[in-house]
Amino acid sequence: MGKVGIIGVGQSKFVRAFNGSIRELAFEAFREAMRDANITTGDIDATIVCSAPEYDKQRSPSGVLAEYFGLNPQPTCYVESLCSSSTTGLRLAYSLVKSGLHDVVLVAGFQKMSEITSAESQERMGRGADIQWEAPFGTMMPAYYAMYAQGHMAKFGTTSEDLALIRLKSSIYGAQNEKAMIRKPLSPEVFEDPANQLNNPISSPLRMRDCCANADGASCVIVTSEERARAFSKNPVWILGLGSATASVNMAGRDTFSGLAAAVDAGKQAYRMAGVGPQDIDVAEVHDCFTIAELMAYENLGFARSGEGVELIRAKETYKEGKIPVNVDGGLLSKGHPIGATGGSQVRTVVLQLRGEAGPMQVKDASIGLVHNIGGVGIYANVTILGRE
Repeated sequence: MGKVGIIGVGQSKFVRAFNGSIRELAFEAFREAMRDANITTGDIDATIVCSAPEYDKQRSPSGVLAEYFGLNPQPTCYVESLCSSSTTGLRLAYSLVKSGLHDVVLVAGFQKMSEITSAESQERMGRGADIQWEAPFGTMMPAYYAMYAQGHMAKFGTTSEDLALIRLKSSIYGAQNEKAMIRKPLSPEVFEDPANQLNNPISSPLRMRDCCANADGASCVIVTSEERARAFSKNPVWILGLGSATASVNMAGRDTFSGLAAAVDAGKQAYRMAGVGPQDIDVAEVHDCFTIAELMAYENLGFARSGEGVELIRAKETYKEGKIPVNVDGGLLSKGHPIGATGGSQVRTVVLQLRGEAGPMQVKDASIGLVHNIGGVGIYANVTILGRE
């Protein structure tokens, strides 16, 4: 059926509290993607809407957004896989186009997390775990990832200072990203000041500086067949490889606490489908909901061997000028993490990089990019490899 391409990407600004409805929030990303693709609503064959439920009162948001976008009567559906929802939506869109069922599919991801309190948000995230065997005991995302940080430190000697280097890098690029929620560059001295609130403990060994923030935001990706991509766009970006895997919901079913097995499996699938390896990736967006998550991604994706990911950040090899630039848009740690929009935002960043349109964050001569998007604590993992002509 030929290749499948991306011709349009869009993203709202990620903010702490969006002053509007979910349809207005999602429309900001939709409008940008449509202008980017230079198409009309009549060109869209189907819509996939992605978010995690229970953060707002709207049931079945796909119908609401399709109507607001002016896409009726084209079909729409709702996809959810926690924080990896919008790359799951991208995988579905690829399948619909590749099968020939549709020619142009729009993937819209959103989350308006400010409608509930932080405590309520943490409770809902905790219920992403098993509600019979784990969630009743008060499980929360920082504590889950703190277990992985403890595991990595115990096995490989990783330090809190190593994790701080990841947050420092994030702040540098977040300051350059006009869509990011946190745009304040930090200095190494900040992490040495015990009075600074960023050094407040959250769940040992993770501190506030190691954790991303909830956000309101939306993203949009427009996927087409090769024929339509070439007709609509002078510079389409092609989906070269897709990998997806799952792992035990319960932590008791995990074999290791120094990496995410689902991410390893998804990465291998994506590399195999694309016919490339870790050494071929020019720029990567990885799911850095916590600093330890980015460090594990270096190793799970093969950018470094197990236990040696710290060498990449210590040597600044994951900076824009390094061997494997990672999260040079600030990542979740600076952009914020509006769950359903996160994966689409990562895809947008890589698409802009491959088109040479990333501005001050541009990696020189980037031709192959990777997106690593995790749902929950490694319950779901999607890895997407993109390339230009």
